[in-house]
Amino acid sequence: MWELVVAAVACLVAAVLAVRLGRARRAFARALEERGWLLERERESAARSAVDDERARIARELHDIVSHNVSVMVVQTGAARRVLATEPGQAATALEAVEAAGRDTMTELRNLLGVLAPPADGDETADLSPQPSLSRLSPLIDRIAFAGLPVEVRVSGEPRPLPSGVDLTAYRIIQEALTNALKHGDGRQAEVTVRYSDRYLRVEVLNSGPSVLSGDAPAPSGETEEGRGLLGLRQRVAVFGGDLDARRRIGGGFRVRAKIPLERP
Repeated sequence: MWELVVAAVACLVAAVLAVRLGRARRAFARALEERGWLLERERESAARSAVDDERARIARELHDIVSHNVSVMVVQTGAARRVLATEPGQAATALEAVEAAGRDTMTELRNLLGVLAPPADGDETADLSPQPSLSRLSPLIDRIAFAGLPVEVRVSGEPRPLPSGVDLTAYRIIQEALTNALKHGDGRQAEVTVRYSDRYLRVEVLNSGPSVLSGDAPAPSGETEEGRGLLGLRQRVAVFGGDLDARRRIGGGFRVRAKIPLERP
């Protein structure tokens, strides 16, 4: 008799424990789902913030480009007006400069108008320094090398003047990729390649590092590995109809590669 009572009590206790365990597991699963949802929301918010920041930066840089080109147009138009009657050759040269500046300005407006954003609050100070461009790449390379990362630069094709926005974007790609290599790489070496063709500008930045096959390199972590800078650059390159690829190399290190059309379709 007592054996039956003990067995019944044991079964009852086991059933209660099983019910509680099931509830605990379901609660744990719900907590994990909620945490995953929150993490996903945080990643989406960080990505949107990166895009918004880059759009604001593009807006400020576009303002500088347009202001410069309009100033050139005003000066050259005034010069052409003064010498139109006496020196028509010089007047024609000045008007050609006005035409070139106007075309450049319209190209930048057409490319970037859709992503304009108001400047950040409190950031009203104008930067009067020249806009970065591939022609000003040497000081950047020197700073990176001085900081401890040797950089080899290769240029193929015939270098030529580029649309201001494309020129600035190419510079930013190289700047961001070398800065990331300096901060997160092992400091061995980096290679920058700029290729000019009739229709495209190609930019590639490679840096050495541990191979992913050796197990020494950190595991990829998806979008977060790129960082906000590369997310913004991807948005910037897309404005011109180009594409940007950033990924870890199997042989070691990291690669950033961009292809930017020089003419809009």
